[in-house]
Amino acid sequence: MTGELRIRLELARKDFRLDIDLTLPGRGISVLFGPSGSGKTTVLRCVAGLEPAASGLVRVGDQTWQDDGSGTCVPTWQRELGYVFQEASLFEHLDVRRNLQFGLRRAARPGGEQALADAIGLLGIAQLLERPVATLSGGERQRVAIARALATQPRLLLLDEPLAALDFARRREILPWLERLRDELSVPMLYVTHSADEVARLAAHLVLMDAGRMRAAGPAAQVLSSVETPVAVGEELGTLVSARIVERDEQWHLARADFGHGSFWVADQGSSVGAAVRLRVLARDVSIQLDEPTATSVQNHLPAEIDSIGDAHHPSQALVRMRCGDEQLLARVTRRSVQALGLQPGLRVWAMVKAVAVIG
Repeated sequence: MTGELRIRLELARKDFRLDIDLTLPGRGISVLFGPSGSGKTTVLRCVAGLEPAASGLVRVGDQTWQDDGSGTCVPTWQRELGYVFQEASLFEHLDVRRNLQFGLRRAARPGGEQALADAIGLLGIAQLLERPVATLSGGERQRVAIARALATQPRLLLLDEPLAALDFARRREILPWLERLRDELSVPMLYVTHSADEVARLAAHLVLMDAGRMRAAGPAAQVLSSVETPVAVGEELGTLVSARIVERDEQWHLARADFGHGSFWVADQGSSVGAAVRLRVLARDVSIQLDEPTATSVQNHLPAEIDSIGDAHHPSQALVRMRCGDEQLLARVTRRSVQALGLQPGLRVWAMVKAVAVIG
């Protein structure tokens, strides 16, 4: 496992000033999320050395790529990184195998052949090796581009909106492969997107950016459940829950997903018993009840404790964050309900969850 990432950058741009200070985990996908023009791609370019920051620190584990204090600035070609762009940028005159071997020759590191074989297996592209690049779909091209980047045995993998140029069907095709990278690779990934679906499905660590600055950063589930800086992924506030399928009810096409201190019944997506899944619970689908519910159509109701209450986007609404064991849920309720029920931090309640989405 690579050590943590330290990224501190300052850079003046025409329309904003980049000023961030991040400590990111040395494994999994750290997503930079925010509107267009917030500085996400600029961060990646500075980390890669393609755009030198006016001042900063870039350290990947025990490797320092930039440090103003010591005068260190390692050129891009000497930084052990892989970079995947929106467009796959493959050589059209070569087939897939020769595209991959070109990346391998450029890196020229011991163990490259095994690294390439591992990447081919991990991304499921063995059947594509003899194919001309022109015959590949957009999703297949990006999988080849990622494999080429992994074959260089990078200490860090940078992905700049790798699905932005793909249509909906191709994005759905490649997302499971990216989830597999997140779960099986020890290489940390810094991933830029403004796609709500990609944040919800892929982010292990989430950095919210706006106008060149960091608004919030931390584990994705924690950032998304904040009532201090509520984050609408897409148009909806919600939380992420990591769970495991423990039962399938074939009669009603449902599956039970346990998350430690509770469980949800969800639509059966075909996941086998024992499979790890990621769930998304929208704040609009959660209501609060003081007494244990009986005779209700809502099948998911959990004992919970109110953690905090914050403002929603409209003054009539409030966001209530509840803790269910180690997991957190958000409920969007009216201010009148908060007063009528006497809701306050520390109060034990029942969370009524009308819908749960299996997103990965």
